[in-house]
Amino acid sequence: MPTECNRDSFDFGTAERRNVVGAFDGGTLTSDAGALLLGQTDKAIRLVPRLAECFQDGRNPAFVVHQLPAMLRQRIFGIALGYEDINDHDQLRHDPVLGVLGNCLTSKRSDCAPLAGKSTLNRLEHAAKVGTDPYHKITHDPGAIERLFVTVMMEAAMAPHGAPPRQLTIDIDATHDPIHGEQEGRYFNAFYDCYCYLPLYIFCGRHLLAAKLRGADKDAADGAKEEIARIVAQIRESWPDVRIILRADSGFARDDLMAWCEANDVDFLFGLARNPRLVGAIKRQLGHACLASRRTGRAARRFTELKNWNTRDGWSKPRRVIAKAEWTEGGIDKGRANPRFLVTSLHWSDGDARKLYEDIYCARGEMENRIKECQRDLFAGRTSAASVRANQLRLWFAAFAYVVMAALRRIGLGGTELARATCGTIRLKLLKIGALITTSVRRVKIAFASSCPHQAVFAHAHHRLRCVAA
Repeated sequence: MPTECNRDSFDFGTAERRNVVGAFDGGTLTSDAGALLLGQTDKAIRLVPRLAECFQDGRNPAFVVHQLPAMLRQRIFGIALGYEDINDHDQLRHDPVLGVLGNCLTSKRSDCAPLAGKSTLNRLEHAAKVGTDPYHKITHDPGAIERLFVTVMMEAAMAPHGAPPRQLTIDIDATHDPIHGEQEGRYFNAFYDCYCYLPLYIFCGRHLLAAKLRGADKDAADGAKEEIARIVAQIRESWPDVRIILRADSGFARDDLMAWCEANDVDFLFGLARNPRLVGAIKRQLGHACLASRRTGRAARRFTELKNWNTRDGWSKPRRVIAKAEWTEGGIDKGRANPRFLVTSLHWSDGDARKLYEDIYCARGEMENRIKECQRDLFAGRTSAASVRANQLRLWFAAFAYVVMAALRRIGLGGTELARATCGTIRLKLLKIGALITTSVRRVKIAFASSCPHQAVFAHAHHRLRCVAA
């Protein structure tokens, strides 16, 4: 007779003449035990408690099962762990490690799980702005949330030496976020050839300062001046003497933004779109680069400066323009001209044309890696809610997940092989650790997988985070 199959047991063949079988009967297990490091990071930078202060909870305390800080931890840490949708939390609400992080090991009510499910978290994501909708019990203050990003950066910048830095370089850029439904603010963008949002990102090194959701019917620089003005004002409120340099590509070389920088003692270095008049001004340098490329068989560059350059229409005053006259490999026969231009307020003492272009401006490309971390590793592009307000909150939750991961990398992983790893790599190698959880009256024991290959890095990160949080 054929063997009777047990649907709860799985046959995986043999190994060394032993039958390999499996079943979902291991007890209270988790695949995300490394998330405990996220909890230590949150204690070190005090992120979630301060974020909770940016919300107002108007629910009746007598009937509240899931407290606001626990819901914020659950959503932000869930994104960091790779769970992009709130639907995932219908299973995660029973996860013991997320329960430890949210201080919710046992349910407060017999018909509820210890953690919030998708419906409760959905109400959090649809929180109205304070004072705008009396029917929403949970509301948020967008201004306070935006200030928190800058506050966390300033605290991190102060930490190494106990004094403010002499100079900050702020990078600004836009990206696209494709959407596939009938969401509010849906527009077609011809440049990206799709219906999308056009979020604005502002970074200072690896620190995220702003993540602003915008419609794709906007110019890339739309709202940039207001965001920079807000951030600079907050920084200089505490650090009045810090020098600030603003970097961006040619999409932000707008006269109003440059004029604001000049009026507020902010230096700038922007890409400048080329045109026949600019190319004609460096014709001689392009010729020299072409000859050099022909002689060597390699690409050749010549740098020059166009002093007091003004546009025929658009700029309110002449400005300093840096030009790179490049001829690609192959000389006049196979190569081609590849001129590039910058407009800047930086003084000659900050460097010659080559240094400004190669050492200072080109370094802004690192910001694109940070945007990729937010968009790809932390699902900042998962803006599928119906309203712009809810999608902006989703973007902020993903942005705060980045802030936590960046703090873990900065504080806990310095000096390790993961010191410069992406958020996705940190998640894979350090957070996705299997563990058996045993709960008794006096303690919760997390028995990590003995075969975890990164035990030394985990111990290093735990020690450093505990020292900072103490």
